[in-house]
Amino acid sequence: MDTLFLCAGAATVFAATNIDDLFVLVALFAGERWRHRDIVVGQFLGIAILVAAGLMGALAALVVRPAWLGLLGLVPLALGIRLLWPALPDDDDGAAPATGGAWTVAAVTVAGGGDNIGVYVPLFSTQSAGEIVVTVAVFAVLTGGWLAFARWLATHPAAGPPIRRWGRLLLPWVLIGVGAWVIADAGTVPLVRSWLGL
Repeated sequence: MDTLFLCAGAATVFAATNIDDLFVLVALFAGERWRHRDIVVGQFLGIAILVAAGLMGALAALVVRPAWLGLLGLVPLALGIRLLWPALPDDDDGAAPATGGAWTVAAVTVAGGGDNIGVYVPLFSTQSAGEIVVTVAVFAVLTGGWLAFARWLATHPAAGPPIRRWGRLLLPWVLIGVGAWVIADAGTVPLVRSWLGL
């Protein structure tokens, strides 16, 4: 019974801290410039990095300064701006190459994961080694579920066409929004202003 409660709690934490990822994943799967394999590998990499950061924070009693973490928001922000930019000369062959690989997807996941780390550090700090193993296993299973659900939505016969149509148009704005939100929410603007002496 304790394991059941632990799994339910881990599932709740995962859903609460990754609901924004679901919308990004749907938009990525809906786009034609992203390989599905890269999306899957990148999402697992991103979640693994966030979990590792949470574990390190819990073990070493270190909390990453939010303002520094907010700098990661530049990744989705820059990618979104790039997607809005007119086609560059190397795109003239019409092959529609992938915009980014698995590491780019992982970076977007990590950039939006400030809330994940903020929750994972205290969560892991109160768990035993066995409980952490169960929690991480639940996170891994649900990451696969998140990916499967996002891909299903993007490729559904009825929902798929409008999602793919609008997803291609909205993806740059979703990424820009995620990046701007991460930077603003983490208090990174004052940090950068202090560097510039403003």
